[in-house]
Amino acid sequence: MARWLSFILAIVVGIGLGLIYGWVINPVQYVNTSADSLRVDYKTDVVLMVAEVYQADGNLSQAVRRLAFLGDQPPAQIVQQAVTYAGQARYAQTDLDRLDHLEQALQTWTPQPGGGN
Repeated sequence: MARWLSFILAIVVGIGLGLIYGWVINPVQYVNTSADSLRVDYKTDVVLMVAEVYQADGNLSQAVRRLAFLGDQPPAQIVQQAVTYAGQARYAQTDLDRLDHLEQALQTWTPQPGGGN
């Protein structure tokens, strides 16, 4: 019986020390992570911010550059995913309109040769 008690006590102490080390002494720190690792709700918020700026300045090339921050997918696909999520999450109608406006603008956008948008 004493053997089992010592074993269980050793396991509990080991787990406790491991948690203290991992959460207090040396917690994980995310540094320089890419934006495409964001959750879909955060990505949608970023796309919404891009759509708001696009509505204010009308600069589609700059909006495309900002959307490139979210990953390697085509800009229209990034915005389409945001529109889908925003609809499911019941974003405000004005926000949905902004996203739709950007999505429609991107349907006619074509990249310029040589990297200049």
